[in-house]
Amino acid sequence: MRFNVFSYLIKEGFKSTFKQKKMTSASIIIMCATMFIFGLFFVIGENVNSVITQLESEQGIQIFIDEDATDTEVETLEGQIKSIQGVNKVTFVSKEDALNSMKTTLGDENLFEGWDEENPFPASYFVTLTDLSLNEQVQNEILKLDNVDEIASENTTINRLRSLANGIQITTIVILALLIIISIFIIAYTIKLTVHARRREISIMKYVGATNNFIRGPFIVEGIIIGVISAIITLIILGLSYNAIMPNIGGSILIQEMGLGLLSFSDMFSLVLTVYLVLGVGIGVLGSVISMRKYLKV
Repeated sequence: MRFNVFSYLIKEGFKSTFKQKKMTSASIIIMCATMFIFGLFFVIGENVNSVITQLESEQGIQIFIDEDATDTEVETLEGQIKSIQGVNKVTFVSKEDALNSMKTTLGDENLFEGWDEENPFPASYFVTLTDLSLNEQVQNEILKLDNVDEIASENTTINRLRSLANGIQITTIVILALLIIISIFIIAYTIKLTVHARRREISIMKYVGATNNFIRGPFIVEGIIIGVISAIITLIILGLSYNAIMPNIGGSILIQEMGLGLLSFSDMFSLVLTVYLVLGVGIGVLGSVISMRKYLKV
């Protein structure tokens, strides 16, 4: 019996969807447009977050080791740093490595003649973090350790990266909320026209004892169908557009010089598909419920 009821609801939902072809098509087109705009902001946001993560991985703390520290004390210091919560990777930079790095940076080895015998650069550890928000906390812990001469850290850069990441997340959430509201009203208006056309049928069903949920069922199915169709169409359009545009951006001189990599659409496919289906189904259900309230009042 339940199976028959379920089959009836699905059947009526599909029938209603394709019976109102013009309104259904208009809803799908408008909903695809709003979902496409959201999709653009979403994939841009994902790429920006990915770039920030890559930049974050390059930001770290330079810990200069006391000149009088023995080899054993230097090794002990490394283990102590690794044990601090929030530390991701610890890389030892010898005095020779520091001098060679400076030579490479300035590009003129004549400036450093004779420095190999009396190398003024101290050995250090370069520490990257699991989360840049732990930057100050980790620095405070490191300063408590023995044989630490001083710490160098780009705190301003780190704080700016964190602020940028937070700003992108907030912007994406706001845009998502606005587009969801717009889509809900689009679906609600479309289904409301269908409900209005079938108001006599709904009244008769109520008189013969049909429950509100039973009457609402086909319209909810209709909203879900419109939402899912819109999601699939938008996903295809977004994927084709992304694959056509992003190779040019990813191949730009700036991106390559910075050594950054952009996400491919396949990297985000599962996430975008899930978001679109949740949006499509959720918006369809909410739009249907809102459009039915007037006609299901007792």
